[in-house]
Amino acid sequence: MSECTHDCSSCQSDCSERKMSKEDFLKPMNKYSNIKKVIGVVSGKGGVGKSLVSCLLADKCAKAGLKVGILDADVTGPSVPKSFGISDRAMQDGECLLPAVAKDGVKVISINLLLEDVNSPVVWRGPVISGVIEQFWSDVRWGELDYLFVDMPPGTGDVALTVFQSLPIDGIVIVSTPQDLVKMIVSKAYNMAKMMDVPVLGLIENMSSYICPHCGEKINIFGESKIDETAEELNVPVIAKLPVNPQINKLVDEGKIDEVECSELDEFIEALK
Repeated sequence: MSECTHDCSSCQSDCSERKMSKEDFLKPMNKYSNIKKVIGVVSGKGGVGKSLVSCLLADKCAKAGLKVGILDADVTGPSVPKSFGISDRAMQDGECLLPAVAKDGVKVISINLLLEDVNSPVVWRGPVISGVIEQFWSDVRWGELDYLFVDMPPGTGDVALTVFQSLPIDGIVIVSTPQDLVKMIVSKAYNMAKMMDVPVLGLIENMSSYICPHCGEKINIFGESKIDETAEELNVPVIAKLPVNPQINKLVDEGKIDEVECSELDEFIEALK
C-alpha cells in the first residue's frame, strides 16, 4: 500500500480519512479563548526570516489596535520569545497554560517558555512535536484575539501538516528570499496549502535588497528578485519586499522588536484591519 499523500482527489483508496471532512480534524478550542482569524506564516526552507516576519506582523497589528497572539509552532527552533524580550516561563492557572504578554501587548506561547534552560535542544519525534502544537492551540488561555499568527517550521513535513489539519487556518503568508531557487521553494508551500484547501494571502520577500546608508544605492546582495514573476504565475499578490537592515537585526537580538520600523508592511496591516 502506498504512503498517503492526503490528496484525496488523486487517490483511489477507500480509507477512513476519505470519509472525514476537514472540520473533523480540527482540535477544539477551550471556552476561555475566542480567536477570529488564524494566519500561518510559512516557508519552503529555513533561514529566510519567517519568524522575523511573524513577529513584525504581530507587532504592527498590535500597534494598529488589534488584539494579537503568536503560536510558535517552530518547536525545534523557537525564536519568538527572544525577539520580544520575553524570558519568563509560561504559567498555569489550574485549567490552562497562560501565554506570555510582550511589551506591545502581543500574547506569545512557545516551547522556550516551558523549558528550564532555553539552550536545551528539543530532540523529539514528529508525533510528540505535533501533540505539543495541538496543546498550544487547545490548552492555552488566549482570550479574545483578532488574529493569531502561527510561526510554522520550514518545509512541508509532519508539523506543517498538523497545523493545517488541526488548526482552523484562514490563510497563509509565504516568506522567501531573492534567489534562483525561489520559484521551487515558494511553489512547495503554495501547493501544500492548495492541497489542504488553505488560501494563500500573498508572498513576502525578505532580504530583498540593501540600501547603502551613504549614497542611497539599492544593492541586490542575493541577486535579482524573482518574486514578482513567481507571484504572477501563482496568481497571488506580493505583500512586501523587506530590505536587509542591520538595525532590525540589532533590535531583534536585544528583544526590542517593538522598536522596529517597517513601513513595507503598512498596507497589509491596513488590509487586515
